[in-house]
Amino acid sequence: MRTIRFGLALICLALYSCKDKQQRLPFLQMDIAEKIVDGKKVPDTSFRTIPDFKLWNQDSTVVTSKNFDGTIYVADFFFTSCPTICPVMHRNLLKIYKKYEGNPEVKFASHTIDVKYDTPSRMKSYATKLGVQGTQWEYLWGTRDEIYALAERNYLVAAQEDRKAPGGFVHQGYLILVDKEKRIRGAYDGVQDKDVAKLMKDMDILLAEYKK
Repeated sequence: MRTIRFGLALICLALYSCKDKQQRLPFLQMDIAEKIVDGKKVPDTSFRTIPDFKLWNQDSTVVTSKNFDGTIYVADFFFTSCPTICPVMHRNLLKIYKKYEGNPEVKFASHTIDVKYDTPSRMKSYATKLGVQGTQWEYLWGTRDEIYALAERNYLVAAQEDRKAPGGFVHQGYLILVDKEKRIRGAYDGVQDKDVAKLMKDMDILLAEYKK
């Protein structure tokens, strides 16, 4: 079986189907293989998903992928002392949070990449200062290996330590949209107003997919 792998690229089976005119979002990670059916080679498509994880949130409570079952969610990677893109990114994400606050079908997951400094209690203070209450928006802490593996292998967001960089880290400010099956459906620049607006529009589209 020959497999062709696609990374973080705009790969879409169909924005509109012939039978259903409802708009649908693309899938950003998919594997296309070939299988033999009745002696003929046919495409065999599968979608990659975010794997199970076990992290700690701002309340020092264990959070796993099951905490996101039945929800779409927006994931990002940041650190509380970030002097560059994080403040802008989270001000924009706060707008989205306010729009969907109290909606049980929507969650947010911000993963700290500064695992030495950003303890759960520090992230709790950060969330409170931002105006976030409860656990609809989870601030997640794990070991360096756990967080960096999730960022680069699964959410496809670059993150690394760099003493020469402002704040000591280099990372991308993408906001990643994940559906209820843990599949990535969009990636948006969290510091660009037009991308943030598109993310909110796409979240509505994604929620509508589950109401058919």
